[in-house]
Amino acid sequence: MSRIGKKSIEIPSGVTIESNNGLVTVKGPKGTLNEKIDASFEINQEEGELTVSRPTEQKRHKSLHGLYRSLINNMVVGVNEGYKKELELVGVGYKATAQGNTLELNLGYSHSIFFAVPEEVKVSAETPKGKNPIVTLEGIDKQLIGQVAAKLKSLRKVEPYKGKGIRFVGEQVRRKAGKTASK
Repeated sequence: MSRIGKKSIEIPSGVTIESNNGLVTVKGPKGTLNEKIDASFEINQEEGELTVSRPTEQKRHKSLHGLYRSLINNMVVGVNEGYKKELELVGVGYKATAQGNTLELNLGYSHSIFFAVPEEVKVSAETPKGKNPIVTLEGIDKQLIGQVAAKLKSLRKVEPYKGKGIRFVGEQVRRKAGKTASK
């Protein structure tokens, strides 16, 4: 019994959803998103609410029920409000500058890293005085923003001793105690 799959999705004004042979298209004020789902799942739209129903009680259909509902909900939120992730560069001399869709990062290596961000994602970098540089990713596709953020984080993983690296703003890092000198 999927609790998430049974929940209905509220459709805000200005957002339209079309389902055609397993292809779900969501259009809104910020753009259009498409997602391919299993054609046997039914999508019903009534009075500003959308429900996803599964065809049978098979284990495969049960496992996909909540997934499809979540994907459609993420698309509705994305085209209506959009998504935003902020990454913080913690370390001495770490810098980030954004020019168009190219991000130049100085992360303590001997060379600068030039990171090409997909066209669908808008990137900006700022360095507040006395604070760590912040890279902001904005867009309508939640999956794509998460994937780009994960790739950026993998360029310099947070190490547990000093806490240096790329992390989300507000992310807690478990710190380890270093070596202690013995007599």
